[in-house]
Amino acid sequence: MKKLSFCLFMALLVSGVISMQAQNTDLARIEYTYFPQSDSDNSFRRFRTFVNFPIKLKKEGSYLFPGVEYENINFKFNDKAPVLERDELDRYQSFSASLGYTFKMQKNWRFAATAGLMLASNYEMGEVLSDDLLYTGSVFFIKDEKGEETLRPWRLILGLHYSTTSGMPFPLPVVNYYREISPNWSYSAGVPKSNLKYSFNEKHHLQLFATLDGFFANIQNNRVMSTTGQVAENISMTIVLGGIGYEYNFTKHLVYYLYAGHTLMNDIRLRNGNKDDVYEVNKTNTFYGRSGIKFKI
Repeated sequence: MKKLSFCLFMALLVSGVISMQAQNTDLARIEYTYFPQSDSDNSFRRFRTFVNFPIKLKKEGSYLFPGVEYENINFKFNDKAPVLERDELDRYQSFSASLGYTFKMQKNWRFAATAGLMLASNYEMGEVLSDDLLYTGSVFFIKDEKGEETLRPWRLILGLHYSTTSGMPFPLPVVNYYREISPNWSYSAGVPKSNLKYSFNEKHHLQLFATLDGFFANIQNNRVMSTTGQVAENISMTIVLGGIGYEYNFTKHLVYYLYAGHTLMNDIRLRNGNKDDVYEVNKTNTFYGRSGIKFKI
């Protein structure tokens, strides 16, 4: 039951991230994430950047949107643990490429589909292995009601997502709902992020949020647990957190953001090739901070 619950939560995390991308109007982003592990010698730092390239097609409202993303993760794993040969377990990188297609449907509905490849590993062997390669795919139907005739703009996203990182052999549902309550207030409900946002003016925005975060990567040289003899083949982290966020608009399209909060669930695990748990690294909740600059539509 514990294994099933964890797999389901990882599935929600992955599908939630894709849900965010579906509603995301960001064309580019550079950000840095940091959180220490309370009562621990561990810490997590991540640099992330991505760029999307919308390409307008001949059919009105139709676009291709290729994208690339890079993540550099420094996870200092210094807690005492029954892991043999712990060198090279603190640095992970991922390289992602995706291609999406979207077109308008009737009554303000839009269809979107994406497919992607990701290489995520510690690359300690100095080469790319087949186990480093991950696959994703998704389809969405998006209802977007906005414009002068709409008193309170809203958006609904319904979709399915499949990823080899989730450990689930079937597509997972994605649901997200956004609505403006007034010119100053709006909210979003779903995964990976729900928030309540207040806009002081066109430049300053404040929000309360709850969100998911995490990463997954292959360990090229599998590690053996000294106490059980089990083999760790990959590492995963799942975080649930809540906090407060601030955004400052330099221009209509260029935005600085800062999010600070505290984790509600902090789950870092070593797993084998079947996604079964081998060792639980740390689950102590702690402070979380993320900041960056984004360029949006």
